[in-house]
Amino acid sequence: MNKKWWKESVVYQIYPISFLDTNGDGMGDLRGIIAKLDYLKELGIDVIWICPVYKSPNHDNGYDISDYQDIMKEFGTMDDFDRLLWEAHRRGLKIMMDLVLNHTSDEHPWFIESRASKDNPKRDYYIWRKGKNGGPPNNWESYFSGSVWQYDETTDEYYLHLYSKHQPDLNWENPNVISSMHEMVEWWLKKGVDGFRFDAIAHIAKAAGLPDGANPNHLPTVRAYDLFSNLENVHTLLNNLYEQVLFHYDIMTVGETSGLGPEQALSYVGDTRNELNMVFQFEHMQLDAASGGSGKWNIRPWNLLELKKVMTAWQVDLHDKGWNANYWCNHDQPRCVSRFGDDKKYRVESAKMLATFMHMLEGTPYIYQGEEIGMTNIAFQSIDDYRDVETLNFYEEQMNKGVPEDKIMEVIWKKSRDNARTPMQWDKSEEAGFSKGRSWIRVNSNYPMINVEDALKDPDSIYYYYKKLIALRKEHEVIVYGKYELLLPEDPEIYMYTRTLGDVRLLVILNFFGGEPELELPQGMNPNPRELLISNYPVKGNEDLTRTLRLRPYESRVYKLQA
Repeated sequence: MNKKWWKESVVYQIYPISFLDTNGDGMGDLRGIIAKLDYLKELGIDVIWICPVYKSPNHDNGYDISDYQDIMKEFGTMDDFDRLLWEAHRRGLKIMMDLVLNHTSDEHPWFIESRASKDNPKRDYYIWRKGKNGGPPNNWESYFSGSVWQYDETTDEYYLHLYSKHQPDLNWENPNVISSMHEMVEWWLKKGVDGFRFDAIAHIAKAAGLPDGANPNHLPTVRAYDLFSNLENVHTLLNNLYEQVLFHYDIMTVGETSGLGPEQALSYVGDTRNELNMVFQFEHMQLDAASGGSGKWNIRPWNLLELKKVMTAWQVDLHDKGWNANYWCNHDQPRCVSRFGDDKKYRVESAKMLATFMHMLEGTPYIYQGEEIGMTNIAFQSIDDYRDVETLNFYEEQMNKGVPEDKIMEVIWKKSRDNARTPMQWDKSEEAGFSKGRSWIRVNSNYPMINVEDALKDPDSIYYYYKKLIALRKEHEVIVYGKYELLLPEDPEIYMYTRTLGDVRLLVILNFFGGEPELELPQGMNPNPRELLISNYPVKGNEDLTRTLRLRPYESRVYKLQA
């Protein structure tokens, strides 16, 4: 059992622009995070993951960085950041930065120089190519729709951008880029940050020669993810970063690595790999979509058997070999209670059930701001109220194809990243207590019913349920390090699994839907003696664990058994 502090931690993700605004400009800021550190400490979390706060023109909410060693003026100053770091550490909280190594802003000084001329010393910091047959150099599709290539008339060439045209990809085959990025990472570590979430890290290596992707249907662009995701050279680059920089600091690292399964993940997080501590996997995020990337908009129903298959593979394959990062939602995903629960009749019950599932798995749990009070998706009636570049690109593309607007909006209501980006709902006052001014994006209209102030007054709230889950993790080592085993693999409604460490065994029972299925414990499982650690419904003596049990809608229970 390889014990590490980051395995035993719980992470809380903050999307700064939507967390708390202290100066009335409608945008959250670093001082807003400082103001709520006691709230987070009281919840019980250990690490705060902060989405990008670097200097940026903000075309993609900070993921387009124009200066890695400065702070976006809307968020404050470097002095504000230093104070945040100090105040967090004073409370025993750690700070994990969100860092984009795959691309910069097109307003970064490097890119301004790079596009100035073909012989500029910074030209090779990015990926430039001549056009082909009167069009782009290849047929790759961007994650934000359209081609990955943007024509630049200054030098009559195209530059590559896997995301927005305002986010040109860095050329990681250039030793000067590598050394510059290593120096920047170490600069932050010397400042005292406790780790990094590496955005889009799986894409820093591209296929040699940048060939066309397979295109049997002769489409203008294709999802050629196999040519720029998880290639072997990514591991060489990450290993070098680890050996030269990360190894020297006791930090936490997690990589955003779409398009892989658990066996591939071990090439990043295996105990002997010396690359990353954990990765975010997306297989469970694609259960309600035709595919990853831009395929997320092609919605299909998800089912529990698929979720069991995906999560079980990650739990089993990484046990004693690597480490999981467990999450339901983040700044790029819809609100989990709206997506996998019931955000109307059983909002509280289903939010607690989903939390139970994720926090009882092996791996580090991540909580996204507002998840702990059960915040829900939004459904703006007008596209004008949306701010997310991916959403706006999708809308425009679909309108150009002649898709009826009401059909487009139905998809956006379910899948837009803005579902997770509406302001944190602190209280019932105007703008949900997020700002004294007009928020940069509209507040969800349900804030009078769903807010932190009310949650803190209600001992049965989702907030206090999360607080108890976090506390249990610190009390019971089996929750952190226990071995996972799936029970009832073919049951379409009930997800049940055990966690075992030595002679201690946990039984986790979850009803994932609004029905009342009857649970029959598998033969050979002795429910006695047992202790009910947590449940999202009151449990009376005659409803306790027996051989058979009728579950209530979205019910969850966790028992401690003696093995």
